[in-house]
Amino acid sequence: MNAIPHPGRLNRPLGGAAALLLLDRDGRILTGTASTERLIGRRPGELRGMRFSDLVGEPEVWADLEELTDVHEVGHGFATLRRPDGRSADVRIDVFPLLPDRAPRQLVALTAGDAARRQEENRALMRALFSQSRVGLAIHDADLRITRMNGDPAGVARPTDAPRGFTLPAALDDILVAEDARATLDRFRHVTAVGEPLIQWEHSGRLKAAPQRERLLARSALRLQDTRGRPLGVLSIFSDITEQRFADRRMDLLHDAAQRIGPSLDVTRNAEELARVLVPRFADLAAVDLSEALLTGDEPGAVHHGAPVRRVAAEAADGAWPPGAHACGATFRIHHPPDHSTPEVRTLREEEVTELRTGSVEDAPDARPDADDGGLLPDEHGSRMAIPLRARGQVLGSLAVWRSPERPAFGDWDAELAEEIGSRAALSVDNARRYTREHRTLESLQRSLLPQPDFAFSAARAAGGYVPAATAAGIGGSWYDVIPLSSARVAFVIGDVAGHGLSATATMGRLRTAVQTLADLDLAPDELLNRLDDLAIRLADVEPHPDGTRGGAIGATCLYCVYDPVTGHCAMAAAGRVPPVVAEPGGPARDVTLEPGPSLGTGGPPFETARLRLEPGSMLLFFSEQLVARSGEGRAGGAHGRARRLALLRDRVTASAAAGDAPATVGRAVLDALLPDRSPANDVALLAATVHALPDDATADWEFPADPAAVGRARDAVITRLKDWDLAEHAFASELIVSELVTNAIRYAGGPVGLRLIRDKTLICEVSDPSETQPHLRRARPTDEGGRGLFLVAQVAHRWGSRYTVSGKTIWTEQLMEQADR
Repeated sequence: MNAIPHPGRLNRPLGGAAALLLLDRDGRILTGTASTERLIGRRPGELRGMRFSDLVGEPEVWADLEELTDVHEVGHGFATLRRPDGRSADVRIDVFPLLPDRAPRQLVALTAGDAARRQEENRALMRALFSQSRVGLAIHDADLRITRMNGDPAGVARPTDAPRGFTLPAALDDILVAEDARATLDRFRHVTAVGEPLIQWEHSGRLKAAPQRERLLARSALRLQDTRGRPLGVLSIFSDITEQRFADRRMDLLHDAAQRIGPSLDVTRNAEELARVLVPRFADLAAVDLSEALLTGDEPGAVHHGAPVRRVAAEAADGAWPPGAHACGATFRIHHPPDHSTPEVRTLREEEVTELRTGSVEDAPDARPDADDGGLLPDEHGSRMAIPLRARGQVLGSLAVWRSPERPAFGDWDAELAEEIGSRAALSVDNARRYTREHRTLESLQRSLLPQPDFAFSAARAAGGYVPAATAAGIGGSWYDVIPLSSARVAFVIGDVAGHGLSATATMGRLRTAVQTLADLDLAPDELLNRLDDLAIRLADVEPHPDGTRGGAIGATCLYCVYDPVTGHCAMAAAGRVPPVVAEPGGPARDVTLEPGPSLGTGGPPFETARLRLEPGSMLLFFSEQLVARSGEGRAGGAHGRARRLALLRDRVTASAAAGDAPATVGRAVLDALLPDRSPANDVALLAATVHALPDDATADWEFPADPAAVGRARDAVITRLKDWDLAEHAFASELIVSELVTNAIRYAGGPVGLRLIRDKTLICEVSDPSETQPHLRRARPTDEGGRGLFLVAQVAHRWGSRYTVSGKTIWTEQLMEQADR
């Protein structure tokens, strides 16, 4: 290189601040250099013959010079020289004795005080820099060879790694591995050529004596140049930041793991995030294998020799999973070598991992003694490690990681870091497992409290649907029901409970049972909701929340609808529920005109009953508000989105009704359109029903005056109709029932008396009167002359009961028919 000054050229003194004087034996000045004029204000000619002591302001300085002369020693010190203009000059004096057989006896060098002090500081600085060992310091010549270093030449952090017999000068690639040396020399050449300093460049500085050990350096470099600005080489300042960067990487990786692993309450997603966190920053491949029982929320049990595991997550840096390793989703057994009977309690690396054997779940634990380990980790060169995933004293599975040969092998730091991340991930996985179990328990309890989804009655065919919330916190006790009522009528019910979790599910079970009980009383829809509202208030009073607030069924919603297949009339009332959608044959779906009342237990105006007449084949769809509403939308956006989704729901119902789809098909179509992913924030219930009418010849009704003679006419009318229906075998029981009920109605209620027969799956007999007094079944005493009629009716009928009507009451009975297909 031509950057170094030519050897035949001389440089000027730094700043021209030095002067030389030659003294004789008597201390007189014989001659001096031209620079004396700038320093002390006198030309060399003016100084000739003067005594040097005349220039020095301090007599003791000259005495010291006399002493140095006598002992022929070198000395130096600072003094003040007098200038002709009256000023003084602070200088450094360096005295060099000459050979005693020569005439001159001393050579005196004078340097300006400021320049001399700077020189002293520079020398002190260099001594301090090259004597310390915390920061590396190296001088590179024009050929970038190391000519001087502080401490050992291999670096300051790992002196035990220094090559033996190392001497200076030396090339940088004698210390560092070739790849790292080339990268460093390229930076130095740029510094030398351009002059731009290199500041805190972090790079790999692996020592040639230990190439597998990762070593990171923070290096700064400055160009060295002479007084004329010509480059002489490079000054390199560096420090070992390996442990610091390892700690930074560790914290970054741990922080990333804490952010990404745990927020999800899904076991598989947590395992996938664990693999993604580690690849590619920590490893080139990562696989997470968990106990199969864990995936269903059950306890993992003991992870023993040959226990089946499933690979739930697999991540590769290049995106391609090695064909020789088990793919994601594979189920297999891990067979541990005999000398590692409890590998689940510690991390396995290198040779220990290679001794592991894998086999399919069909293999017995000892059926594959010659199997290779390619199924567990890649059977390639590199570094491998297996980490047990432990949480709360249980081993949930394992984490397997692999690095390519181009990367440093796993070390102790890596093992500790992997174990810490694995421990955190295992806790998150176990939390997700516990949550999965809780979610399954809540969902199972919720489903167990719901009826079967399909219903088939003469009045209607119906299908219910329930979609649990995506999280356990969203399960809130939604339910549906279809209840058969007297006189072939049917009740449709849908509702939900405010709140979430186990208590909401239990409250739902209570309310559903209460609705069934109240429905058996044949109450009108508005009256039933009034009774249910009272029940909600009582439950809140006796079972308050721990925080003192009113809980239980307060805020629950319910819609109760009764359909009569004889008349085609439908009556419904709602407490905090959206109206259903109805689609009559040949027409579009529309919302039922219904003014819902307040939620249960919250108070407000009384419930109102909406009445409409449905054509046979009409379709009703009852649904949860959550099906058409979405949380997180603004008021305007939410209203627009709800209207759009409600229109989509009507379109699906219209299309399904026109196609004659079954209720179950209608429910699936609606859910597919509005909840394609089946993961709502809150649980959703819906009930689809297609109503039917009884044939005209399946009913017969009469009206009789309040005349005892009408009892016989009523018996005759009933017997005649039973013969027409080919039900003569029920004549005796029916004659007894009609006689007793009509007689009681005429005797105690007056007239007119209504009588109706309905031929359905059972034979139904109804007697109506204007009285609102309900009959009571009692056992007559032996001395009583009456009171046995209703008892006899209860004995011959399968079921009996009474209900209020607009004009009085109706007593009804049901008889089982032998021919169920009639």
